[in-house]
Amino acid sequence: MNPLRAVKGMNDVLPDELARWQRVEAAYARTMRLYGFREVRTPLVEPTSLFVRAIGEATDVVEKEMYSFVHHDEALTLRPEGTAGAVRAYIEHGVPQSEPVTRWYYVGPMFRAERPQRGRYRQFWQTGAEVFGDKGPASDAEMIDLLVRFLREIGVPDARVMVNSLGDAAARARYKTALVEYLTPRVSTLSPYSQRRLETNPLRILDSKDPRDIEVVAGAPSILGVLAPEDTAHFDTLRHHLDALGTPYEVAPRLVRGLDYYTRTLFEIKGATAKLGAGDTLVGGGRYDCMVAELGGPSVPAIGFAAGLERLVIASDATLPAHKTDVYVAPLGEAGIEYGLVLARDLRAVGIATELDGRKASLKAQLRRASSLGARFAVIAGDNEVASAVVQVKDLVAESQETVSRSDLVAAMRRKLEAAS
Repeated sequence: MNPLRAVKGMNDVLPDELARWQRVEAAYARTMRLYGFREVRTPLVEPTSLFVRAIGEATDVVEKEMYSFVHHDEALTLRPEGTAGAVRAYIEHGVPQSEPVTRWYYVGPMFRAERPQRGRYRQFWQTGAEVFGDKGPASDAEMIDLLVRFLREIGVPDARVMVNSLGDAAARARYKTALVEYLTPRVSTLSPYSQRRLETNPLRILDSKDPRDIEVVAGAPSILGVLAPEDTAHFDTLRHHLDALGTPYEVAPRLVRGLDYYTRTLFEIKGATAKLGAGDTLVGGGRYDCMVAELGGPSVPAIGFAAGLERLVIASDATLPAHKTDVYVAPLGEAGIEYGLVLARDLRAVGIATELDGRKASLKAQLRRASSLGARFAVIAGDNEVASAVVQVKDLVAESQETVSRSDLVAAMRRKLEAAS
């Protein structure tokens, strides 16, 4: 019988690799708390209509990437991103009525049925954050600066910030018209994908990686030329704030993202190109000032971002920490195993990381295992030790050994570990 394998694009993360993930996650949580964010957790499954309304029917995500199903006559979807669920929770629990400004962050799995590639999978882990209730460009600048700080902390080299403004819905409509007028005479030179997009979502053509499309859009008009005065003022102030913070950035007037809900500020951060290649976008985000109202809540401005955890781990210089076991209990015989179980429990009760070997293996095999786990001390207990209420404590580094009474073991191990450290 052939062994079962994981579903394509849904990967296992084994303990050694997970240790690197945890270092990145810890740095992320630490950074978010410094900026006043609190963690939120939303369901993996949401109503399909939530994503259709929030993300847009003509997006790639909704059209062909969602894992959707019907259960008891209810259309449901495994969440493809985190913002829509956060907004739904924000409205459903009446948060706008109790907080003028809300700052949430999250870490969790998302699901998209797209072609797996390095750092991008069908089940992928995402870090993200949302700020509700602050429409000012200072909020935008602080979020971008927060992300640059975080990426530096995890050792991502050469982080590059790109910013753009999509303006309001009217500006987006004006730009869509201008872009269609520019692209229509050139439609035959576009890729087949972008030819279809010209009818449904022409702004997505700007984000195409096809060389044919890149060449055509190089001469396309800039959205910055059709912004309303207040949108231009917002974007200019954002840039002034970033200058004041010393956060380097580039203006990228053709920057768009694959979700329809963005308004005004839009940004991406790229980095670690040597590790990630062309897929070096680490973070993407922007304003979505209309979504809360469109999903049935009050008119509340918002801004957020998301970053794929897999890419962050690849991009970071987080090293693999050694598996740390302080004490290895090596029992010999049945009496030793029962004795060792109690010893191990007592050591763990005071915070000493302890592993018990219950295999009835030889002492030589157990000590070899203790060394492989990085244990500093082995506690050996056989029939004689049980009878005398003592143990043998072996220092695996100094290669010394002494007899310690059962009643003094915990205190003795604390002293020894403190001296060893």
